[in-house]
Parts: sequence; C-alpha cells; structure tokens
Amino acid sequence: MKKIALISLVFCFFYAQQNFATNPYWGKTGHRVIGEIAAAHLSKKARKNIDKLLKGQGLALVSIYADEIKSDDRYDKYGPWHYVNIPFDKTYDTHPKNPKGDLIQGINTCVEILNDENSSNDDKVFHLKMLVHLIGDLHQPLHTGLSENRGGNDIKLQWFWDDSNLHRVWDTDMIESYKMSYTELANNREELSKRQLAFYQEGELMDWVNESRAYAKDIYNSTKAGDNISYQYMYNWFPLVRTQLQKGGVRLAKVLNELFD
Repeated sequence: MKKIALISLVFCFFYAQQNFATNPYWGKTGHRVIGEIAAAHLSKKARKNIDKLLKGQGLALVSIYADEIKSDDRYDKYGPWHYVNIPFDKTYDTHPKNPKGDLIQGINTCVEILNDENSSNDDKVFHLKMLVHLIGDLHQPLHTGLSENRGGNDIKLQWFWDDSNLHRVWDTDMIESYKMSYTELANNREELSKRQLAFYQEGELMDWVNESRAYAKDIYNSTKAGDNISYQYMYNWFPLVRTQLQKGGVRLAKVLNELFD
C-alpha cells in the first residue's frame, strides 16, 4: 500500500508540474502586487465601497480569482477575456474581433455592470474580481501579443537552463527569480511624484492596450525560440516588469476610483 501511495504521489506531482508548465499566467505574485499597489491609491470613499462589496477581502486576495475559476468549466466562456491578439500592422478597430470576446471587451463589460445600478450584488462582486484581474493582465505585454504563437506560449526557450516559454518568462519566471513576496515588491515600488502618478494614469483603456502592444513587439524582437536566457535578460527586462506592475496598480486604482468614489 505504501508503494502504491508513493507512486500516486509522484504521479500527482509530475502532473501538477506539467500542468503548470503548459498553463502559465501573469503569476499570482504579479497580480497580488498590482492589487496591493491599487489599494494604496484608492480614495477613502472608493475603499469603503469596495470593502463593503467584497466584505473586507483585499484587492490582492481577489486579484487571482479569474485564474482560479479556470478549473471550473462553468466559467470557460471567460477564458478569452484574458488576452487580445492584434497583428502589429493592424489596429483593434480594423482587425476582426474574437466573437467569443477578448480582454478589451471583458474590461468594458465589467465596467458596464459595475456602473449599472440594476446589477445584482452578486454580479457586481463577480465582475469586480474579474476587473481587478483583467487590468493586471493588460499590463503583462504578452497578453496583447500575437495569436500565431499564443502570446508567446509557443515560443519555447530555456530560463536558466530549465524548459520554459516566452509567455511564462514574463508571467512568472522573472518575478519568482527575484525572490520577493508580493508585499515586498509592492512596498518597494518606485516613489512617484504627483506629476509621475498623473502621467501613469493618463489616457484610457485603448491607450494602455497600445502601450502594452508596443512593449510586446519589442519583446518578440529581442527573443527567439530556443534561446537560453538568464542573467542578462533579467537585467535588461525586469525593470519593465516592475514598471508594468506599478502602472497596473495605479491605473486599476484610477478605474476603481471612477467607479466607486
């Protein structure tokens, strides 16, 4: 019996490792950083209204809800909300839309439901949790990448000699390699002046989408399949990761203040 249990344990561990490797996302740490930073920029009224709606659950806690529900096939229809794929020579308006939805449609739907006084409390809670996550996804550039390589998921490479892919490097590998918790990363964010904060919060959704797409194009151009990337890549790109986490947080706060203040 002990031998059977050991074999089962090894199989479960192997399956979990394989499943994680093939299903990367802007990792838990990254989303929690964005939620924590956003919480620090909420107005008093917005914080009070959000606390009431979420019954005290923090933005960092609910930030990974949209990934957690992927395990439940009742929520499969929300899968396309996590990304938007537009060729770099096209615009969102000129390129055919995904009939199943996309990141932009998902964010707009969340805002619409949260703005609607006729929305049920349950609908508002669900779409608030989704919105917190989707604003985070928007700031991971490869969530606005190209469909032909699934936002970098199909660009296989090595991260410090371990098998990975370009999307996972940006979602998880660089952040986890930095060895800081989400609170440490959030608390050690760049100190912004009022002018810098206003600059980060300038524009609207499509401006932020196009900014991420520009970064995605640079990322694609700097990396190719089969590369073994490590210290130099981290040195070159992790400052942008930290900047995007901070932008995601302050922009999420802007959206939430507009909704709940």
